[in-house]
Amino acid sequence: MVRRMQRFDVLVTLGCLVLLSYFAWHAMKGPRGYDYLAQLRGKSAEFVADLAQEDGEKKRLEAKVALMRPEHVDPDMLEELARTQLELSRRNELIVRLKD
Repeated sequence: MVRRMQRFDVLVTLGCLVLLSYFAWHAMKGPRGYDYLAQLRGKSAEFVADLAQEDGEKKRLEAKVALMRPEHVDPDMLEELARTQLELSRRNELIVRLKD
């Protein structure tokens, strides 16, 4: 009876070790393990950098829009828009078009 209990204890201990090893392997090398966590942190850093760049672009565009408000139109901005979108120029200017 005592031998049977010892054998049972050894089998349960080995089973627990195998199960613990299985979970430890998956925690380290599995598809959602520490390597995956490092990849996610790298992607997160890239996204934060992209967000900072997009914030800079947004601020630049907001500043440009502020120059075109009806209350106060910046003369330089008005001239730039007239030249690019309406293709207007002054009388003494020569416009040379280049093929793209």
